[in-house]
Amino acid sequence: MSDPGIQGLEGLSQADLQQQLRQGARFVVYSYAMSFILVSFKRTSAVHFIKAGESAVVPGLPYVLLSFLLGWWGFPGGLIYTPWAIIQNLSGGTDVTPQMLASLGLAPATQGLPEVQVQ
Repeated sequence: MSDPGIQGLEGLSQADLQQQLRQGARFVVYSYAMSFILVSFKRTSAVHFIKAGESAVVPGLPYVLLSFLLGWWGFPGGLIYTPWAIIQNLSGGTDVTPQMLASLGLAPATQGLPEVQVQ
């Protein structure tokens, strides 16, 4: 399965993707801040597919560096957006798995598991 807007899906079939999701894989975006004296903005990266067992922090490090180098220079936005982006990325980014499953037309990762009967 390959989607040009999602990094990390290269070489995965839909069955492989479903298996990875059942094992705990997720879709993540990272934030970054950039400032140019009077103008500051916060953006998000392309979607990254983080396989089960992989670190979600490592792919976010370039965005931490970008924010650290270019985020501080605007007032007041840079002083607000930059620490927020750095902390968020060092925490593993923002999980967007439910939204991505819906946009890809895939069933939630829990589908196919037996339902628990409450008595």
